[in-house]
Amino acid sequence: MPYPSIFSSETSQQIFDRIDALQPDSPALWGKMNVSQMLAHLCVPYEQIKGENTQQVPWFMKLILKLFLKKTLTNELPYQKNTPTAPAFIKVEIHDYENEKRRLKSYIGDIEKLGAVQLCQQPSLSLGMLKESEWNNMLYKHLDHHLKQFGV
Repeated sequence: MPYPSIFSSETSQQIFDRIDALQPDSPALWGKMNVSQMLAHLCVPYEQIKGENTQQVPWFMKLILKLFLKKTLTNELPYQKNTPTAPAFIKVEIHDYENEKRRLKSYIGDIEKLGAVQLCQQPSLSLGMLKESEWNNMLYKHLDHHLKQFGV
């Protein structure tokens, strides 16, 4: 079943409502991150899209991602619990809950406004050029996975 469109205001609002249901002490149902680290983790792909995080993936890892993991990252199947995380996405330091929440909501709004046509004109740092459905699936299911991790 297709994921809701990250380019629609209705989807953005549904995600915002879920983010707003989090609390600074919301417990994780699985995994090692606390809620503030999770919010910072969710900001990483948006930082990459906006050019704020340009940490390059090593060429051999990029090849492995494109050949073996691209389909898993961009298809319509949810991520499994405790899936390994790429080093650029690991957040172990202390993060300010309110700041990370605000940043994530801002990034989600930015992508909605950017739109599919514009987003598809720029490559993913690790996967290269993506179609609208691939960007949508990858971004939405990443959000959905981690919001479910914290029960929202």
